Amino acid sequence: MRKSLVIGLTGGVGTGKSTVASILKELGLKIIDADRIAHQLLRPGTEVYRQVLTEFGPDILKPDGEIDRRRLGKIVFNDPEKRRLLEGITHPAIKAQIRAEVESYRAKGQDVVLEIPLLFEAKMEGEVDEVWVVAVSSPRQLQRIMERDALTPAEAQSRIKAQMPLSEKCARADVVINNEGTIADLRRQVKTLLKSRRR
Repeated sequence: MRKSLVIGLTGGVGTGKSTVASILKELGLKIIDADRIAHQLLRPGTEVYRQVLTEFGPDILKPDGEIDRRRLGKIVFNDPEKRRLLEGITHPAIKAQIRAEVESYRAKGQDVVLEIPLLFEAKMEGEVDEVWVVAVSSPRQLQRIMERDALTPAEAQSRIKAQMPLSEKCARADVVINNEGTIADLRRQVKTLLKSRRR
């Protein structure tokens, strides 16, 4: 049986990681979405939820008791110390869950995409066979974030600055996917890449 391939898919905020993940899913790969895992771990009743609430207080809660991710995001994106605190609580739990899911797919011989915005920041490149980075130009990245999340230029800029520079991610990647063109261009690029990897 061919050894399963584990791709770490990352990039900057607003570069199109989710679109590339969707294309890879259409091509038959299993997707492990780190954001989905983070959502699950922040649900009421979990140990992560309890620790985050202890550190950040009840102001981050919605009326139904769920954590208001947008409010928590605003706090941590504007305060590096608070961001480190949050990551110290969430990253170990997210990593453990990711490892379990990767192992489960590997055992079945299935190819996997680990979609994780903070792959390098969380030092998880060792968990994957290859790192694929989705990249766009700075003006396009800024525009996409502003349109998608209804943010001001300053807010969008602070989201970008909160992550490792895209140029550094590209330099450390095994594969860089250029997402400046159309969806059809992107699909063609991803299909060709995957074909070359599955030989």
